[in-house]
Amino acid sequence: MAASPMPDPTPRHIAIVMDGNGRWARKRFMPRGVGHKAGVDALVKVVQAAADRGVGFLTVFAFSSENWKRPEEEVSGLMSLLLVALSKHLVRLKADGVRIRIVGDLDQVSDKVRSALLDAQSATVGNSRLVLTVAFNYGGRWDIVQACRQAMAAGLAPEQLTEAELSRFMAMAYAPDPDLFIRTGGEVRLSNFLLWQSAYAELMFTDCLWPDFDAAELDRAIAEFGRRERRFGDVGSSGEGEGAIGAGEDASPQPPHCED
Repeated sequence: MAASPMPDPTPRHIAIVMDGNGRWARKRFMPRGVGHKAGVDALVKVVQAAADRGVGFLTVFAFSSENWKRPEEEVSGLMSLLLVALSKHLVRLKADGVRIRIVGDLDQVSDKVRSALLDAQSATVGNSRLVLTVAFNYGGRWDIVQACRQAMAAGLAPEQLTEAELSRFMAMAYAPDPDLFIRTGGEVRLSNFLLWQSAYAELMFTDCLWPDFDAAELDRAIAEFGRRERRFGDVGSSGEGEGAIGAGEDASPQPPHCED
């Protein structure tokens, strides 16, 4: 009997909470805005690295629906940085075959920012090497609510609403669910990011501050992903999943740590 093929060690879809920009700047006695700019530079490098490694989908949390609570000056700076970043990097991303998609409640952002985001999306619609989804003014709970509203508007009866049906109305219905969910910056929480989509994602938390996250850190995360056995509620090929005899006897692998 032929052996079953080994699963692809490269995740098809990686989601990232890019945390730690402010702390990166503070460690260097610089304004938080400098950290956010360094974070944009890190993102451009990670996008290229992900594409080079065959990742098909990369989704990043650029601005959450809760980020409006930050000081007005910082929010204004983030909006300005977004416009500058799109102007500076869009041509290169397009040439590299990156397709940009935007998810989030854009009704709540300024016309200028909304136009810039949608223009970037339109400009790259023909690309397919890597789909870069920018979650902007996004929240996982918002996503579920808007999907429910769309399903109701489409006339679905309560008995027709299944997980599969609701998934069709989620903001990222065009993408497979994330295989790997990375959060940088040392925090260990989801922060309302892709709650529906990340039900079976492999979670990885690292102390590395986002501006320091690079291709080497991405490789470490992918290598860790490759060492994990994805069970999706089953006991898995090892027979040591939840409910199996011997489950939990081995210590879990340690998350990657950013090297100075």
